[in-house]
Amino acid sequence: MKMTGAEILWECMVREGVEVVFGYPGGANMPIYDAMLNYPVHHVLVRHEQGAAHMADGYARASGKVGVAMATSGPGATNLVTGIATAMMDSSPVVFVTGQVAAHLIGGDAFQEVDVTGITLPITKHNYLVTRADEVAEVVREAFYIARSGRPGPVLIDFCKNAQVEQAEFVFPDEVKLPGYQPPERAPQSDLEEAVRLIEKAQRPVILAGHGVLMSGAEEALAHFAVKTQTPIASTLLGLGAFPASHELSLGMMGMHGEVHTNLAIQNSDLILAFGMRFDDRVTGNLKTYASKAKKIHVEIDPSEVHKNVRVDVPLVGDLKNVLTDLIQMVDEYDHDEWLQQINEWKVDADSRSIMNWPNDDNLYVAHLVTDIWKATGGGAIVTTDVGQHQMWAAQYYPLEKPNRWITSGGAGTMGFGLPSAIGAWFAHKDQEIWAIAGDGGFQMTAAELTTAVQEGANVKVAIMNNNFLGMVRQWQEFFFEKRYSAVNMLTPDFVKLAEAHGVPARLVTKREEVNEAIEWARRTPGPIVIEFRVVQEDSVYPMVPAGASLDQMLQRPERAVK
Repeated sequence: MKMTGAEILWECMVREGVEVVFGYPGGANMPIYDAMLNYPVHHVLVRHEQGAAHMADGYARASGKVGVAMATSGPGATNLVTGIATAMMDSSPVVFVTGQVAAHLIGGDAFQEVDVTGITLPITKHNYLVTRADEVAEVVREAFYIARSGRPGPVLIDFCKNAQVEQAEFVFPDEVKLPGYQPPERAPQSDLEEAVRLIEKAQRPVILAGHGVLMSGAEEALAHFAVKTQTPIASTLLGLGAFPASHELSLGMMGMHGEVHTNLAIQNSDLILAFGMRFDDRVTGNLKTYASKAKKIHVEIDPSEVHKNVRVDVPLVGDLKNVLTDLIQMVDEYDHDEWLQQINEWKVDADSRSIMNWPNDDNLYVAHLVTDIWKATGGGAIVTTDVGQHQMWAAQYYPLEKPNRWITSGGAGTMGFGLPSAIGAWFAHKDQEIWAIAGDGGFQMTAAELTTAVQEGANVKVAIMNNNFLGMVRQWQEFFFEKRYSAVNMLTPDFVKLAEAHGVPARLVTKREEVNEAIEWARRTPGPIVIEFRVVQEDSVYPMVPAGASLDQMLQRPERAVK
């Protein structure tokens, strides 16, 4: 059966299970949009292509499926770049489809021609330039396979316009054959045995649970291993939710803004078990002093991550769920009561400084507001964030019991991620309560997607933490630049009026007694909602490991409140 290249694209995507795509049409992808009308796919018209990328990313993270974002050539495609890099840094499976000028025009600086495959080569797991219709089926099949398999990541298909309209015989490939791409499944038995020997000797072990736990679907295996070996679990920013926060073995978040007792446990451990994490600089602090007393076991599906930042004693290269399943059968039950008691003593001491112990002074602190949202939602909402201080407070004060409820930009640190990723998550779970916790800076970068939320009826609640500062930059300038504030004072619009102009009901909250009622109003009101909270301007995120410092050299919160 002969079909146009555009029809083959949709035929293949439907067979891959695609039900929703996020995008923006233009001249170079118009045949794709015309063919779309004949297929059972819901298209979400975004207001900026960056929004499409983040929506597809949020959809992928919340659903576990491959997200799809589309744009036309030239500026449409380049507007996706930030979102592609975000997906790449956080191993999010998204297929990006961009229109391109006709093949015979490539290289001639045609209208809206940009070398998209060249631009995105460093920030995609793989990319393709399709110049003929008979290439489409194989390319699409491979793209989805590559995006979702092994260490997931973004794949881009740049689709020449002539290939969209030309016809070819359609044959859907039964299987994908990529001889040079074979993601590892299981670690060698000899390596597993060596790891078990280290686990048996350890007196002060700590598990570092990363995003790979969620990507592998290894949550149950992680819990089984931790309980059997009585090993406490610290989480990376993207690993939050992989292990219940209320569990006695949960240490919470590690790293630059991690818990005090968690970082102390890592630095004083004698065995680090790194599960699906990459020893990012925000996790380790100074590499020269990082967990210097500890042997290190690294379970990782991507061989290029092994020894990249931290030299380890035993690398276990394979799918984390499979590796943990094998290890569970090989290890015995252990008793680490003294170690757990020591960690708990550190925790009790650190908790005495917590902002949650402060008396009500009628100021709005983001930590308190996040806790209020957590209490109101029973901790069960899907939470997305922008990037900055509010992101760290959300990570610290919205403890998660279930996986895939925490969607944030980790590696890239992308401002503007919160609102569009929440919309994408809503398409994955329309039955779930969804909150986007945003800063006044990041929110303005993608605020236009409020109209997308209205057009789609997306039931997302947006909490804007407005301190009229670029808060995290201001904090660094306060701590390390003698409070010489440079380009961080931010004039913000009237967010209530802005939201209402988009057709979104909104409220301004300035007093402590208004908080709970505003949150409940948002929860009971269907559709998108915005609440602007006027928070303390010069509050800071604690603990904080300064740049270049050891992981246990943390700045802790002063005991008296910030005015």
